[in-house]
Amino acid sequence: MTWVYRRKGSSGAVKDKFKNRTAALERFKYPILILIAGVLLMLLPGPGEGKSTELSGDELVAHILSSSDGVGEAKVLISDSGVVVVCTGADDASVRLDIIRAVGSYTGFGADKITILKMADGA
Repeated sequence: MTWVYRRKGSSGAVKDKFKNRTAALERFKYPILILIAGVLLMLLPGPGEGKSTELSGDELVAHILSSSDGVGEAKVLISDSGVVVVCTGADDASVRLDIIRAVGSYTGFGADKITILKMADGA
């Protein structure tokens, strides 16, 4: 014979807790579903993700500078300590100032961390 010991009234308290929790879940059912759907949508890859056609920071700055007036062809190297820009229009002071402003705006580096060099004719 097996004896089962129960405290008096304990099963009623458990049922009440369970009812309270299910009532709370029932009340917040739709907000929880919307939250889960939002998280799933954020985890899905977007239309542009995963494509190799995206430009890196260096290539993006070089592309923008090359399309600017007077810069000509440009190549850019961005590191943690500064930026080097090599372009055909580097001999013009106003072009150099425009490059410093543009690169500084993009990277946050000051003029002392941005070096602009003249590109060789054959390069």
